[in-house]
This record gives sequence, C-alpha cells and structure tokens, in this order.
Amino acid sequence: MSSSAVLRRALLALVVVGLALWTALTTSPRLGLDLRGGTRIVLQTQDAPGTGGFLALAAPALTGDGVKSADAVLDPTGGRGWTVDLAFRDGAAADWARLTGEAACAPAGDPARRVAIVLDGRIVSAPAMQTGVACGAGIAGGATQITGGFSAEEARDLAALVEGGALPVPVTTVEQSTVGPTLGAEAIRASALAAVIGLACTGVFVIAVYRLLGLLATIALLLYGLISYAAVVALGATLTLPGLAGFVLAVGIAVDANVLVFERAREEYAALGRSAATRDPRRPLAAAFGKAWSAVADSNVTTLLAAGLLFAFATGPVKGFGVTLAIGVLASMVTAMVITRLLADAALALPAVRRRPRLTGMAGLGRLRTRLNREAPRLMVHRRRWFTVSTALLLVALAGIGVRGVELGVEFTGGRDVQYTATRPVDADAARAAVTAAGFPDAVVQTTGDGGRDVTVRVGETGDAAHTRITEALTEAAGPVTVERDDLIGPSLGGELRTHALLALGLAVAAQLVYLSVRFRWTYALAAVAAMVQDVLLVVGLFAWLGKPVDSVFLAALLTVVGYSVNDSVVVLDRLRELRRKGGRLPLADLADRAVAQTLPRTVNTGIGALFVLAALAVLGGDTLTDFSVALLAGVVLGMASTVFTALPLTVTLETRTPAPTRPAPTRTADRTGAVV
Repeated sequence: MSSSAVLRRALLALVVVGLALWTALTTSPRLGLDLRGGTRIVLQTQDAPGTGGFLALAAPALTGDGVKSADAVLDPTGGRGWTVDLAFRDGAAADWARLTGEAACAPAGDPARRVAIVLDGRIVSAPAMQTGVACGAGIAGGATQITGGFSAEEARDLAALVEGGALPVPVTTVEQSTVGPTLGAEAIRASALAAVIGLACTGVFVIAVYRLLGLLATIALLLYGLISYAAVVALGATLTLPGLAGFVLAVGIAVDANVLVFERAREEYAALGRSAATRDPRRPLAAAFGKAWSAVADSNVTTLLAAGLLFAFATGPVKGFGVTLAIGVLASMVTAMVITRLLADAALALPAVRRRPRLTGMAGLGRLRTRLNREAPRLMVHRRRWFTVSTALLLVALAGIGVRGVELGVEFTGGRDVQYTATRPVDADAARAAVTAAGFPDAVVQTTGDGGRDVTVRVGETGDAAHTRITEALTEAAGPVTVERDDLIGPSLGGELRTHALLALGLAVAAQLVYLSVRFRWTYALAAVAAMVQDVLLVVGLFAWLGKPVDSVFLAALLTVVGYSVNDSVVVLDRLRELRRKGGRLPLADLADRAVAQTLPRTVNTGIGALFVLAALAVLGGDTLTDFSVALLAGVVLGMASTVFTALPLTVTLETRTPAPTRPAPTRTADRTGAVV
C-alpha cells in the first residue's frame, strides 16, 4: 500500500474516531420508555363523527397557556413518521389528567365522555376518551404524543395550533405504555453487564486464536463500539431495549470481517512461503484484505438489506433495531477495513514483530484448518442424507406451528400486557387460577423472577375495569402487587403492526434472492435463500413448541437470523465460486467440500464470538432479552449448520442439473494471423 493511501486511511480513521469521541462525551443518549421508565400515550387522529351535532359546554378547564410545548418531531426509530409531542406545565398536567379522568368515567356514548377543544367559540374537536384511559386517573405523565401519518408541514401546523390553544382534529388512544423506573434501570444494568462479559470473552477468544492480530482486532472492536454508539446518539435515535440488544449483538458479530481477513492472511502467508512472508509480513495481510473484500461486502450488503427493510416497513422498536443494526454494519466495515488494517500495518512493520513470525498469528493455519487440509470432509456425497435430516427438522417445526400454534404478542393482536411484582411468591398455576376466576380464562399468565414473584398477564381486553379485576385477583393470591410495566395496544394498531411485520419479512427474503442472483447465479441465490427460510421456520417452530410469545422483539431477532444465515452462506458460496474459477476439471462436489474445509474455521470462530455475547444476554438480560437471545442462539447455530448441510448440497444439486452455459472458445479465421488471446 502506497504512503499516500496509508495517509488517507490514517486521516479518515483519526477524523472518525475523533468525532465519535467528541459526540459520545458531549451528547446524552435519548432513552426509550423501556429503559428510562415513565408513561407514554400514543394518540391517533381520526375523522370526528357528528362535527354537525351540538354539545353543551362546561366552563373551560384548560387553556393553551397550560401547554408547555408542542413540537413536530420526526420519529425515525418509533415507526410513526412525523408526530406532535405535547408537554404540559406542572399545573396543567394535573388538570389534563383530572379532565380526562372525569370524562373517562362517563358511560360509552355519553357526551360527557368527550373533551371539547374550542377555538374562537367554535368546537374544532371533541374526542371521546377511549377504554384504555383509566376512570379517575386519566392521561397522566404530563406528556402526550399525537400520530396520524402527518407530513412535515401538517405536523408543524398542528403543533402551532395546539400550542396556541386549539387541537384541530379528534384523537383516539391506540397505544399506552407504562414502565417502572426500576425495571428500566435493571434493563440497562443487565444489558451493560452482558455486553461487558460477552465482549470480554470474545476478545480473549480472538486474541488466543489470532495472537497479535487478534489483539489489534479487539482494540478495533472497542473503537467500533464507540463509533456505533456515537452514530446512534448523533442521529437522535431513541435507544430502546431491542435497539440496545441489537447494538450489543452487532458488536459481537462485528468480529466476522476481521476473522475473514485473518483466515485469508494465514492462507496467503502459507502460499507466499515462510522466508518471503517473514521479510515483509504486510504482503500476505494486504493480499488478504484485497481477496476478502468481496465476501465482506456481499455479507454486509445482505444484512443492510434486512436492516433497510426493517426501517422502511416495520414499526415501533423493530424500526429502531433496524437503525442500530445498519449503523453497526457500516461501522464494522470502517473499523475492519480501515482501522484494523492501519493498526496491523503499523505493528507488522516493527522489527521485533518480524523476528517473531508466530506472534503475528499468520504463521500457521491453525489446528482445525491443518486437519481439514490433511483430510477434507466428504460431505457432498451424502447430499440426500442431509436433505432427509433437513426435511425431518422442518416437519417437526411445522408440527409445532400447526399443533401448538404461534402465540402472538399483544403488539400484533391488540390487548394488554401487564407485568406485576408480587409481595410473596406465587406459582404460575395459582396465578392463572386467580386470573381465570376473575373472568379471563383466555389470559396468558406466566411467573418468573425470585421464586415466582414476577407475574406477567396478557389479555385481549384493554379496559380499565378489566385491569382492576385482574389486579385485585392477583392481590388475593399473592398479596399486594406493584405494576412494573403496562403495555396497551389497540386492535387497529396491532393489525397494522402484524401486517408490516409480515411485509418486512417477505420483502427481506425477496430482496436477498434478487441481490444474490445478481452477485452470483440464481442457483446459488436459491440455495442460500432456501437455507435461510429453513432457519426462520425452525426458529419459529422452536418458539411454538416452547410456548413463547412472538412479539416485536422476536421479529427483530428473526430478521437478524435472516441476515446472519445469508451472511454465513455467502462467505462459503463466495469461496466455492473462487475455487470453480481456478479448480480446473475437479468435480463440483469436491470443490464444495474444499470450500467448506477452507471456510469452516471462519464460521466456527465467528459463531463462537457471537455465542459469547448471546449467552451473556440470555443469562443476564431479563425476560425480554432472554427470549431475544434464545431466538438468536438458535439462529446462529442453525445458520452455521444450514450453510454446510443445506445451502452447499442444494447448490451442488442445482448446478449439476442446470449447469451454467459455457462460452465458446475463440477461433482463428483464415484471413487472420497471430495468436488468439
């Protein structure tokens, strides 16, 4: 690499790290409700029924002076587009809660259930309180968010009118979330601890395998974490629990690009010869960066496609997960291809390092690679056996989906999901019996935590009366209970989230197929996507058999499995394509076996790095992150297996049956002379 190129890379790295450090030190993160605690009410605008009727107005209870602020806000991670965020002054916040609480006590259909908004003596809106607003309590918290698919101009106009004293459209409550501050703080603590433990284990593992290069990669990973965090903060993205999990996971998987390059460097070192490589160990490393670029780019683009579709079509926390995942992928490419390379070039230029070639981590192929080179596995001759095993696993998964059914969370069905902390331990059967006796036989009741003191209840009803009956029933069974989290999703919003989730998943599969068909061949693309679909169905089937809910966090995990599975397959298929170009007359099945042997160390090392982080999240991350981690643990293991036992055998089968057309060799004509090139 020329000195000018080194200088450009160094300046780029210095600027990026400097800006990231400055941003991280000067800007506070914007925490989501699930991390900071509090209450959020999401309101949706709708046409007012009867804007031609008559209402008898009482004396004004709240004026525009009570509105502290009304801001048009672009919500890039919450999935709501342009919204209007309202904040009330201290006294007005109490008045708003009292006013809405009194209105919520009136019977459904009673005009007294409406809150009229008046401008210049004219009623511009009279929204009725929805069943999710508690009688007597009203909309508390001093803040409200209005959504309605606004354009930027509409949101700004609405904010100006509200702050001036008028709300021009009626609203309904479609989502209400309450999270206790203790629960949010616990989520941050658990996630941070899991990140530290998981990344420490990953760093130790990488250093043990790749020595000096592993140490430099660990330093680059720490800088990667800084850059990713700074990018999230600089964009003003709301950091939610799924987003935080995605951030931690992305740090764990970021080692993949480094492992790809280091395994290539070992190959180039061996091909160059020990004497030449010892004289200048930067040569095999430079060749490795050049040859690994194709696999790094393809695998990261497939993940970016999944992240982009999450941002475009998903809603709520899943959209935020897509943002953090995309940021993580881009930051990974910068740190691996720029920062790691700069650090490695500088270290390998030192005379002390050149005198100790084994210190670099490139001087040997490693035990696994050496053993595989000595005797490559003969996997492709047993293609029918692997297809039979895959089919059997799919049938088991589909049986779970068909027999047990997929338990959709309240985000996708609408309803209420409340987590309580009981005074004394209670087993799941006793809690379930109490809730059933209260009139909710279809409720999903689970107990976790210290001796079963944490009780989660999911019901389809969203009204305050139902919530009160359940709380009273649990109090009788387990003593006084405290509400730690209360999520209410209206049925219309649940249907919208479910539709968007299925759309995002379907488009992710289609986008992967199109991209891989362009970059490889349709046979390669179909094999990789088939393996990915298999992984998705197996994870869904696992959750069906375990009876775990499928919610927005699970969807984020599932779409990460999509990206990871294709990522893994792309690396092996890229090596198969390279071997075919220079493989001469060797049968395709033999080349596929060689591709597995040459890429298996990378697959194992990358998988172990991700498993460290996921295992820490599963053990320490709490209920929500445990399900997320279980889904991804299954996805990572299945992704590694499906690449070898589904994607490669299917590629060989398809290529054998429909080989690529060969171009005719150039011929010499009678009126031409000279060599044919």
